[in-house]
Amino acid sequence: MNQARELIHCNGPASNGLTGHGVGVAILDTGIYPHIDFDDRITAFYDVLRKRASVYDDNGHGTHISAIIGGTGAGSEGRYCGVAPGCSLISVKVLDAKGNGFASDVLTGLHWIREQRERLGIRIVNISVGSYSRRNMSENSALVRGVDAAWDDGLVVVVAAGNKGPGRMTVTTPGISRKVITVGCSDDYKEVNVMGNRMVDYSGRGPTGACICKPEIIAPGAGIVSCSNDRKQYSIKSGTSMSTPIVAGALALLLEKYPDMNNRDVKLRLRERAVDLGLPRNQQGWGMLDVERLLADEI
Repeated sequence: MNQARELIHCNGPASNGLTGHGVGVAILDTGIYPHIDFDDRITAFYDVLRKRASVYDDNGHGTHISAIIGGTGAGSEGRYCGVAPGCSLISVKVLDAKGNGFASDVLTGLHWIREQRERLGIRIVNISVGSYSRRNMSENSALVRGVDAAWDDGLVVVVAAGNKGPGRMTVTTPGISRKVITVGCSDDYKEVNVMGNRMVDYSGRGPTGACICKPEIIAPGAGIVSCSNDRKQYSIKSGTSMSTPIVAGALALLLEKYPDMNNRDVKLRLRERAVDLGLPRNQQGWGMLDVERLLADEI
């Protein structure tokens, strides 16, 4: 937990003064609650399910994810702050009040993001959702084709590995895409409560059905404190859903510093700067995210 807090400490030593300013991050999730930590940086909201214009989150998962990426910590006097507290947040609601949804809605959300990416300055897409049904586990599935299309448009797509581990081939879709950056949990050895279930060693592991090593990177995901559906309140959640926005936030800092980087540059930088923990390749990928190392001019 201390390691996770260090990574997401506002304007901490790892950020080198960067905040993600000018970088748009789209979050496909349950929506977003107008928490004080978001100030005026929710630049767009698209509700695939009900077509509502005003921001809302009837579950809380999307708000938690969004604040890990870009919360300011205003409601906690800076104690709980996102990785990139200056980035722009674009919330796309594709999941219902129970956190469930359909692939078709995720695809609709992805299509909207692709259409709006230039107008809203979207550089990064965070997808902390996934499917583990057999029909969706192919690289030819609609979800994989959808994230691949977003990647081909130049977006940095960051996807959770899912909580179906520790067996082989347990990365959820669309995290099995060979193009996107799939994120696992670095501290899943800690027993946590995920949606009422006690879990340990849960982070999705590769390879994929196409023998692609996954995930690419790991980051903390156990007991992450972030915003809840109350203007000045916070909650604790765990899982690869929480690991993913830590990486997305770090990449917002990277793109603020190096705005001319494309998504392939970003992926290569992650590989070069990850810290090898000595774990199996299909558990840790390239290794652990180190924000300071990621942003350093030289290592």
